[in-house]
Amino acid sequence: MAIEVRIPTILRPLTGGERAVEGKGSTVAELIDQLELDHEGIKDRLLENGEARRFVNMYVNDEDIRFTGGLETAVADGDTVVILPAVAGGAATLS
Repeated sequence: MAIEVRIPTILRPLTGGERAVEGKGSTVAELIDQLELDHEGIKDRLLENGEARRFVNMYVNDEDIRFTGGLETAVADGDTVVILPAVAGGAATLS
């Protein structure tokens, strides 16, 4: 069994269009390193200066890694990691 990594639409060109890929590692950092080996370019889209990009949220089993140890958050076979870029915007109110 591996770690399921759910890929947002914006990053799917890097995974050949796949919505989810399998990964390996004991921490989120190791998982991202492995993803980079399999899907070149994804690490630069997730990290900046060795930290998770400000507007990229990552969850391990529904827990935000910013509150569970950041990139050192433990992962194990059977876990699900969700990558979720922040979405901004809205519609102007018409009067």
